Amino acid sequence: MKGIILAAGAGTRLYPASLPISKILLPVYNKPMIYYPLSVLMQARIRDILIITNPEDNENFKRVLGDGHQWGLNLSYAVQHVKRGIADAFIIGKDFIGKERCALILGDNIFYGNGFENILKKSLQNKTGATVFAYEVSDPERFGVVAFDKKGKAISLDEKPRNPKSNFAVTGLYFYDNQVVKLAQRLQPSYRGELEITDLNRLYLQKGQLHVSRLDRGFAWLDTGTHETVLQASNFVHTMQINQGVEIACLEEIALEKGFISRSQLLTRLKKSPKNNYYDYLKEQLQRKK
Repeated sequence: MKGIILAAGAGTRLYPASLPISKILLPVYNKPMIYYPLSVLMQARIRDILIITNPEDNENFKRVLGDGHQWGLNLSYAVQHVKRGIADAFIIGKDFIGKERCALILGDNIFYGNGFENILKKSLQNKTGATVFAYEVSDPERFGVVAFDKKGKAISLDEKPRNPKSNFAVTGLYFYDNQVVKLAQRLQPSYRGELEITDLNRLYLQKGQLHVSRLDRGFAWLDTGTHETVLQASNFVHTMQINQGVEIACLEEIALEKGFISRSQLLTRLKKSPKNNYYDYLKEQLQRKK
């Protein structure tokens, strides 16, 4: 399976903080925001990843992430020159996807919770159709909303509805079969002039091929699109790391656990790393796991 991170948003809601650099490269506590969605794809064992950026920040992303070899990944880059919506990612990434299935995650989404890897593993078993993740929120009118029948089956999808049919928002993580490229090319722009991801998911729903995985209340989903939510996310990460003694979205640790890199490769890199809490944590983990 291939992976795509859509990191091309203008970030106007974060102005002036995001004027000099993409919001997806702004820090969420002690890491660039993009580390968090990248860690999700790594937890799903996806190693071939396309990062779609805006034209101004493409080189900045390359400078921060490189080709991904330090984490055992193969990172490539593309540019979204015109803001045509989330579903445009599959048209931009058509050649990258090829004949494989594809996961898409938005660059400003953070997921964290016990058992998340099992949720991802189970979702990856759906070889046909699409899988989306639903999360109960208090303000569903801000999101794409999925409604269910009495048996828990998805029956409707609406984009930012004035009168939501449920409180379940569709999060910014999606798994698709290879139909997604052709279906995305069939979409017509909405009144906002965008190719809506909700319209794409609705096509799968109409075909009876939309799987919805509900994330329970013990799970955290953070959409860091405003100053307030970036601050909340930073505070959340800081609190969890202090209380649990773990680094959330520590790419080197995930890469080592998944076998993407070897212990010796990480040791070599740590010899050249600066002295700070992030790299001290990695050194401590290596000592514990001897």
